Amino acid sequence: MKCAVFSSRPDERRILEQQAQDSPIEWVFHCEPLHLATVALARGCHAICVFVNDQLNASVLDQLHAFGVRIIALRCAGFNQVDISHADRLGLPVVRVPAYSPHAVAEHTFALLLAINRKIHKAYNRVRESNFALEGLLGFDLHGKTLGIIGTGKIGSCVARIAQGFGMNILLYDPFPSKECEALGRYVALDVLLSQSKIVSLHCPLNDSTRHLIRRESLALMQDKSILINTSRGALVDTQAVIQTLKSGKLGALAIDVYEEEADLFFADHSGEVLQDDIFSRLLTFPNVLITGHQAFFTEDALQEIAKVTVANLSSLLAGHPSENAVGKTKLAPMTPPHDGLRTSSST
Repeated sequence: MKCAVFSSRPDERRILEQQAQDSPIEWVFHCEPLHLATVALARGCHAICVFVNDQLNASVLDQLHAFGVRIIALRCAGFNQVDISHADRLGLPVVRVPAYSPHAVAEHTFALLLAINRKIHKAYNRVRESNFALEGLLGFDLHGKTLGIIGTGKIGSCVARIAQGFGMNILLYDPFPSKECEALGRYVALDVLLSQSKIVSLHCPLNDSTRHLIRRESLALMQDKSILINTSRGALVDTQAVIQTLKSGKLGALAIDVYEEEADLFFADHSGEVLQDDIFSRLLTFPNVLITGHQAFFTEDALQEIAKVTVANLSSLLAGHPSENAVGKTKLAPMTPPHDGLRTSSST
């Protein structure tokens, strides 16, 4: 079975090849992201494998279906980039990796919190210039402070356990409370969490109800000089509203690993270019903003698990079995692709 892998990187290619050694999957790697202008790269493939910023709207899905693609495999947990209802209408099963390494994202969340609070990124640059002054590096103890966690799935639960180790008070918000998290913190209404938390951390999926969950009204509820952290999905936050709140001085700091318009920025080297995104460029001017380029998931352990589950998802559908990781109503591929070898090819 040929599977076109979009938005692939060398580190992923190596691990996917290792995991698929004993399977009938033939990878066709593309570094390009999937969108309407690149969808033709999937021609001749029975399946595609995509990541967080690949675009699978109705037009792209129609083209994939016309090319004979019969399986869509996501190398991520979220599926907001896919028009699931249209995939169902076409009979295209969509499978994902629901929990590859919640610890990786949770640990990166605290890395961002510690760095922005204790100004570690600033201190690192100062020391390299033989500047050992402490002015401007003042932080606060995490112990005893209140952390508000929005979204208490596997990642949110890991964040809560880490926070407990720091001796923090934990407030939780999720429409579907977790029994595990109930033992770690207290579930409250969203407005209560925002108003009582020194730090607010986002760990919820992106959908119609959560898009711009953090906007002008919710930012107004937050404590003065509080910290906002987002390692989930960029569009959970109204970036323009956050910029205004940073300018006013109400928001103490922002630490993000995701950005709502990241598709044209992240996972590529733009160091020799002038950034065309004025909103992102404005964020970079604030001394109390810390940004990483969607790397929270990026550990060897996570990549191994992503590859393992992706191969299992594809192999299950190829064998005519439904995958437990399917999203949407289509559980089986409408046709079984041929077992056509283990060859691997690449494009750059």
